Amino acid sequence: MNRRTVIAGLGATGLAGLSGCLGLIGMAEHESSPAGVETGVREETGYEQTVIESLPVERDVGPTNETVTVTNHMTKHEKSVDMGLLGSRRGAIFNVLTTPQVSIFGKELNPVEEMSTQELMDLVRSNYDGIDNISHDEDSDITILEQSTTQSQFTADAEFDGEDVPVNISITEAVEADEDLLVTIGVYPEYVERQEKPNVSALTEAVTTDVDEGASSGDGGSDDGNEGTDDSENTDGSNDTQSDDGSGGDNETDGNESDDGILG
Repeated sequence: MNRRTVIAGLGATGLAGLSGCLGLIGMAEHESSPAGVETGVREETGYEQTVIESLPVERDVGPTNETVTVTNHMTKHEKSVDMGLLGSRRGAIFNVLTTPQVSIFGKELNPVEEMSTQELMDLVRSNYDGIDNISHDEDSDITILEQSTTQSQFTADAEFDGEDVPVNISITEAVEADEDLLVTIGVYPEYVERQEKPNVSALTEAVTTDVDEGASSGDGGSDDGNEGTDDSENTDGSNDTQSDDGSGGDNETDGNESDDGILG
């Protein structure tokens, strides 16, 4: 599975049509602040903050080729879980994505604000090879940063070290996080659903904008000798400029991120 940045280009998508105005009023650069999960809940659920990843996207848009830069942030968490015949692996992840709110004349330009969980799931699918047979399972209400939003669970087949693994994927609709928009994505094998489904809910409800940037271990996927061995994803050109459809672009900025194959 390609290690691509989920939803990395969304913040730039809605800016293309107004790039000239943005340049004139000095709004050609936009950056979110990272968010994470409260330390106590991370420890209780067994998830480790592995990296806070900066996801910059540049677009030359409009008749004057105005350059618009949007920088999103992804805070990644991982956990080793029992994966049956594969043994104990870092197969459970929880990501917190922030993307800047950008408005002109009262109109929000970042499309994440209005996207449904199904639309977000479609973006995850378009950004990662190896996810198939996606099916919407259920919706529930959840509270993030004192805001009620929808958390949807999907089932899918994901490739993990060359093996197809049935997984659950939980995605939330965007909420406001100070001056940003925030989305969470949790993935874990169906094999451990009874344990990890409530853990993902707990992590989601414990999201905080007061993230401990020094807590990242930086060793994503290094807890056994079998992980982090497939780096073929980077051979097609890392740090490519984001395509105009907002899907793709290997903007990894930290070489320590996980190669475990499930939304790494």
